Amino acid sequence: MSVSSIISVIDDDPSVRLATNNLLTSRGYTVYTFGSAHEFLQSAELEATSCVIADVQMSAMSGVELLTHMRGLGRITPFIFMTAFPDEAVRDRALKAGAICFLAKPFSTRALIECLETALSDAGEATM
Repeated sequence: MSVSSIISVIDDDPSVRLATNNLLTSRGYTVYTFGSAHEFLQSAELEATSCVIADVQMSAMSGVELLTHMRGLGRITPFIFMTAFPDEAVRDRALKAGAICFLAKPFSTRALIECLETALSDAGEATM
């Protein structure tokens, strides 16, 4: 893990943002939280983000739509999705779009940290 890694957490549920922020901050990550995909896309952190952890179902733009949009812009930032409504079709779409992990809420701390470590280690090897 690189302590300088910047993680952007995007979820429309404030309690999920807070819990994820607290967990990742306690692990040494720099964390920014956003209530929507649009808020993230307009942020200064967009450029510096090492990994995105996003909810699948959000109003206006879903997590998968955000991933697709960012890939369309040429961004290869790793994505981890979390959802309270696990659905195989959505999971398949997310993984085909390039997601590293697809976690069903509630998920274990260990599962999230393992996904994050994989995402950050793979990020250095990504080519596009």
